[in-house]
Amino acid sequence: MPKPKKRGGNHQRGAGGQPRNVQPFSDEDASIETMSHCSGFSDPASFTEDGPEVDEEATQEDLEYKLKGFIDLTLDKSAKTRQAALESLKSAFSSKILYEFIMERRMTLTDSIERCIKKGKSEEQCAAAGLACLLCVQMGSGIESEEIFKTLGPVLKKIVCDGTASIQARQACATCLGICCFIVTDDITELYSTMECLENIFTKAYQRDRDTNGVSSTHNTVLHISALLAWTLLLTICPMNEVKKKIETHLHKLPSLLSCDDLNMRIAAGETLALLFELARETDADFFYEDMELLTEKLRALATDGNKHRAKVDKRKQRSVFRDVLRAVEERDFPTEMVKFGPERMYIDCWVKKQTYDTFKEVLGSGMQYHLQSNDFLRNVFELGPPVMLDAATLKTMKISRFERHLYNSAAFKARTKARSKCRDKRADVGEFF
Repeated sequence: MPKPKKRGGNHQRGAGGQPRNVQPFSDEDASIETMSHCSGFSDPASFTEDGPEVDEEATQEDLEYKLKGFIDLTLDKSAKTRQAALESLKSAFSSKILYEFIMERRMTLTDSIERCIKKGKSEEQCAAAGLACLLCVQMGSGIESEEIFKTLGPVLKKIVCDGTASIQARQACATCLGICCFIVTDDITELYSTMECLENIFTKAYQRDRDTNGVSSTHNTVLHISALLAWTLLLTICPMNEVKKKIETHLHKLPSLLSCDDLNMRIAAGETLALLFELARETDADFFYEDMELLTEKLRALATDGNKHRAKVDKRKQRSVFRDVLRAVEERDFPTEMVKFGPERMYIDCWVKKQTYDTFKEVLGSGMQYHLQSNDFLRNVFELGPPVMLDAATLKTMKISRFERHLYNSAAFKARTKARSKCRDKRADVGEFF
């Protein structure tokens, strides 16, 4: 009689070389109770009236034990195991501040990332490049981050310029190169070298030996977009004399990208144009653009685009972006946006700030608000000052009971129901049947 199969057996790598089962970093691991900074408690809705007390020190030790395991698994023989470990580390680094933990293991992490980018396949390279971004975001600007970039910078440039590498890997490495250089580089020569590397990529998208109907879409477009956005980010920290040179070189060529078939390329080109105009007018109040009439016609056409062959969602997104771009170019105006995080507010009131915020939001995802509260480097970039430390009394006043939340939700539900009922009543009166 055959033996019954065992359930929940050991998933560690055995003699057969099967990959380990990596338990990913979960939302529970990144929960409020495990956060070591007071700013993590700033969301009133996160409090419960009678939750059990948590041993934060023990929870932190458990988290660090998991992360050590993930770091070890980045050296595993299985590509799937390495990739899963990289993704888990990315989740942890984006949702928590782990400066001290990373400081002790930065060289090990750097070596693992370098190995994965050099020897891994496309998906693993993308994950490793994403982790490199988050590693620099966690470390901030300093000698340690410079050492990381000195190791990873040449590897990233090599992949970006390697025509045989996958487009996705080159795209991820281009983004990583721009962000890491933005964070750590004080050397102006390295800044210019990185910008030149990215320039060599996205300038291939300029209209060259093509028909006058527009730019054709190619499989390299995603790479060109990432290189353009990374280059634009670095342009925001360039000296003004270099900014002038770049504006003279690119301001007359960028409008050709507005005719690209790819929506994201059109948007990237439009936002870059708005930023270049903003920088040009900062350097020269009397700045004059010769082809202004032709450019505004293009922008107005994109802001009012009604082509039926395009998806409604794409048209809506395009019109929204290019209305703002047109206002920036024509009227020197920017629609101010407000970002809320905990008890604080940040106003995005220029294209330079918007470009920077959008870049880091893309990297950090849902962890952006938490990092704005607690990450010293990001707070310095956006001029937010030191992190706001909330004392016990303040936290207590922010606490909302379950009963109060229930009353608020009930009132909101009733208000919505009344509003919908009125609309339904009006529709019911429109047509009568006899």
